[in-house]
Amino acid sequence: MEHKSLAFEAKNITEDGHFEGYASIFGNVDSDMDIIERGAFSDSLAKYKSKAKLPKLLWQHNPQEVIGVYEDMKEDDRGLWVRGRLLKDVAKGKEAYALLKAGAMEGMSIGFMTVDAMYEGASNSIRKIMKADLWEVSLVTWGANPDALVTDVKGVKTERDFERFLRDAGYSRKEATAIALHGFKAIDGQRDADATEAETDGLQAIITSLENLKGKFNA
Repeated sequence: MEHKSLAFEAKNITEDGHFEGYASIFGNVDSDMDIIERGAFSDSLAKYKSKAKLPKLLWQHNPQEVIGVYEDMKEDDRGLWVRGRLLKDVAKGKEAYALLKAGAMEGMSIGFMTVDAMYEGASNSIRKIMKADLWEVSLVTWGANPDALVTDVKGVKTERDFERFLRDAGYSRKEATAIALHGFKAIDGQRDADATEAETDGLQAIITSLENLKGKFNA
């Protein structure tokens, strides 16, 4: 499963929880050096609509926290446009509504599997995603969920696993490679599959440090 996050400005947020906006933008190179092409989701959306369904509306990519329903989803010239309705009778749905209404929610993120892609550019550094199987579209506070990252860190066994973990957390390919090169030994010495509460706090501290390090990369 891959995730792509987008700065999200929800439009027309109504009292009954309806909102609309773009979950993905076509044709631009993102921080992972990926381009999602127009038509990438067409087959996947057609399959959903043939069953009178749409991808799930989740909170922070958590499949146990469905916060509403999507009522329409389609591709246009700009990207993947969505219209959804938050369920305010659900605790997280009510919370998401309040955050969107206040302008405090920063992102929307798609969860998908790449079906067809091609590479171009110098050293084939740019991946063009031609077809993708769309699983869900989440409202997210930022590019990654720190609580989920703690669990993911426990499963890291190799430097390659650590780099993949960083990519899933929202880091670019370049950032993940650099951090994995210098940071894997530190994290390898602190994580444990049977982590105690103190160790879990230590993992959270590592994640906080990684977020700070990402800020330095961006600067």
